Amino acid sequence: MAITATPTPGKLLLTPNDHTLVMIDFQSQMAFATHSIDAVNLRNNAGLVAKAAASFKVPTILTTVAEKSFSGPMFSEVTEPFPGQALLDRTSMNTWEDAAVIARVNEIGKGRIVLAGLWTSVCIVGPALSALDQGFEVYVIADACGDVSAEAHNRAMDRMVQAGARPMTSLQYLLELQRDWARGETYESTTGIAKTNGGSYGLGVTYAKTMFGAHEG
Repeated sequence: MAITATPTPGKLLLTPNDHTLVMIDFQSQMAFATHSIDAVNLRNNAGLVAKAAASFKVPTILTTVAEKSFSGPMFSEVTEPFPGQALLDRTSMNTWEDAAVIARVNEIGKGRIVLAGLWTSVCIVGPALSALDQGFEVYVIADACGDVSAEAHNRAMDRMVQAGARPMTSLQYLLELQRDWARGETYESTTGIAKTNGGSYGLGVTYAKTMFGAHEG
């Protein structure tokens, strides 16, 4: 049977309006023991995700665990794109078991949850499996997560994917939200984030714009 193609995006692609981003435990104490990704890349990728969400006005929950008594402040790269936003501090390792976080999830009312944070095997697996169990679609930004070892991170990702979570990367998240360079209202912001946080891709954008006045659109 013939299939007719149409110029429309697939339903599994994220849009700025269809999900809640939850950024979890990007804190000093958690980062000290993270070895699956180095601290520079972790902070850069977390900042990229936060900037992308703020630019596209994605409803975002920032949550910490024992901020004052044990784990320390959240990375400034994560909090600065959301000036004045309160952090939801928890005692539970599983964010999904915190009543204040769930109240905010329900207030936002999106059926898709995107997760990033520390550590993958505890603080990301917990809410991912819990949200999936309650019928949410779950995406995990793998390179904006980290764990005590590569083995711990990789097995945690395997476990979530086997349960139905969809893995992605931080740069993929930014570009999936933009998805069309003709969207002029977010073009400058997206390329600006890419230039500062997009690694080699960002260098390429800077080079093309500086040397040739190039424009993706």
